[in-house]
Amino acid sequence: MPLSPFHPIVSDWFADRIGTPSPPQVEGWPKIASGRHTLIAAPTGTGKTLAAFLWAIDGLLRKGKALLDETYVLYVSPLRALGNDVQKNLEKPLAELSALNPDFPEVRVLVRTGDTPS
Repeated sequence: MPLSPFHPIVSDWFADRIGTPSPPQVEGWPKIASGRHTLIAAPTGTGKTLAAFLWAIDGLLRKGKALLDETYVLYVSPLRALGNDVQKNLEKPLAELSALNPDFPEVRVLVRTGDTPS
């Protein structure tokens, strides 16, 4: 089962909200899980971004209370796609997963562009 490596809260959320993993997710997740650098090239709307974000979210959930106030995930995206990627594939899943599990660690999402002060 493609969702079995995920934390049960993450796999249940995915099955409930998304349903069946897309081919890019099914093929990409084992490579991402192994820690290998992974490039997923597929058409728009096939779940590439969520494939990567879901592993990051899963890792943060597993850290739980041990999650420190530091950067764990850096996502680089063309500016045009950034807002949609962050809202749809990161902020929304984080909010929904947090609502399902009161022990879900607080995760902050910050956006940095060339116009953002350091």
